[in-house]
Amino acid sequence: MLAALTGLGLSTAAGLNAYIPLLVVGVLSNVTDAVKLPDGYSWLSNWGVLAMIAVLLLAEMVLDKVPAVDSVNDAIQTVIRPASGGVVFSATNAAAELEKSTWMTENPWVGWLLGIMVALAVHAMKAAARPVVNAGTAGVGAPVVSTAEDAGSLGMSLIAVFAPILVIVALLVLAVLSWWLFRRVRRFRARRRAARSQPPG
Repeated sequence: MLAALTGLGLSTAAGLNAYIPLLVVGVLSNVTDAVKLPDGYSWLSNWGVLAMIAVLLLAEMVLDKVPAVDSVNDAIQTVIRPASGGVVFSATNAAAELEKSTWMTENPWVGWLLGIMVALAVHAMKAAARPVVNAGTAGVGAPVVSTAEDAGSLGMSLIAVFAPILVIVALLVLAVLSWWLFRRVRRFRARRRAARSQPPG
């Protein structure tokens, strides 16, 4: 169960930022015993690969804090963040331990699919909310929200590895925020439609 929570937490973090959970898993597998990579994932602990991920992370952190550019970046990340979620879910052996049977081991694609679905759902929420934040704050909110998302991704990644039981609490908080953001997005779009429908003058 804890392994499943670890995979769930890491794939959620990937939905916010594709590269932070990859770095966390790769670095911790090198310097601690907290993460043991399964066969086929040793590349994730390669320092050269981690250096490239770090460069991509720096680029992501800059682009995601620029209004309008952040939406373009989100469009590009629609592929990258879910893929990252699939990797980190599978790389933590979460799928193999999700249920005590050989079926999960014999069907490793299930771990990928679960990670992809979770990361994609979080990414979709983030991508939908960002234009509303930009429009509502004249772009000032973009770097603030982006920094909060990066911090959330790092925090969720560390919680998933070191205190996976707390992933449940973190996901409940995220669900409440998602509901609140969904209502804000709907209200914002309704106001825009109403403004467009009014005759000029």
